[in-house]
Amino acid sequence: MPSTTAPATLATDTGAAILSLLLPHHRTTGRAPVSPAMFPHQLRQITDFVRAGAPVRFTLPGFPCKSPNPAKVLGHLPDMGERLSLTFLDALCTRIARIHPPGARMVICSDGHVFSDLIEVPDHHVDAYADELRALIRRLGLERLSVFDLRDVLGDLPHDAKRAHVEAAYAPALESLRADVRTDDDTLALYRGITRFLVEDTPDYPGTRSALQRRCRQRAYGVIRRSRAWGDLVADHHQHSVRLSIHPQPAGAAKFGIRLLDAPDAWTTPWHASALRRADGSWTLMPRAGAAQRGRLVSRDGRPSHFIQDRPLGQRPER
Repeated sequence: MPSTTAPATLATDTGAAILSLLLPHHRTTGRAPVSPAMFPHQLRQITDFVRAGAPVRFTLPGFPCKSPNPAKVLGHLPDMGERLSLTFLDALCTRIARIHPPGARMVICSDGHVFSDLIEVPDHHVDAYADELRALIRRLGLERLSVFDLRDVLGDLPHDAKRAHVEAAYAPALESLRADVRTDDDTLALYRGITRFLVEDTPDYPGTRSALQRRCRQRAYGVIRRSRAWGDLVADHHQHSVRLSIHPQPAGAAKFGIRLLDAPDAWTTPWHASALRRADGSWTLMPRAGAAQRGRLVSRDGRPSHFIQDRPLGQRPER
């Protein structure tokens, strides 16, 4: 980090003020009120940037690709859910600049290729999603955001070779992960959450429900191993950054869970759902099938984008 330029007390106060901007968006399964003091790791990191007079740098692994389940999403490209989420992240960086003039920068670490074979999404869909994500950032003028993916690390290697490289270099041993699932409540919650997503995202499985669940439990271990590997790779390539997460995180964890949009479930993300604009103008995320029961589909740039609520909750559309 550059040399210190801000007095220690002022830097700490400013760091706490910046962290306070994130707290209303903390993604967690807990319900207790939180304060900056409950996040000492992030407070120390942010304060270091303030003392150095440098932009606060955030890394956010996520935005991998759309779910393959057509009952949840509108297609394989970013839509209004991603548009609103990216705009929110850029606006958060803008608000930080009001109290810390160097501002903030957000690196979206798109991790779709890391586990696309495990979640059964074609690699060309992952490429198209990441390319459109970059194009959307440019079109919207979100200058504080950037995208980082495996192409930035391993270039044009075949996707299977990239995955093998990341897994060999960074992934924890399977038995170590199994032990964490048995003994750590947060890892167990992550394992269960990913297993649920994998079950939901395999709507046409030809076997029994119990067989599908067994298969998804096995795949969930692979997804978590590679997700951890990706996190370590990101840490190597983006040192001295504040690590955000799209998964729920307890207060005091090394990663700060951040909620991008309102949703009834703390695990819901734009790439596992569709955006619905409520009658009062607010936005929420929900599966496509549920949003279609509440409103009409809107297209943008020639593609399905989102739903607008046009009938009360529970009222069926006219046929």
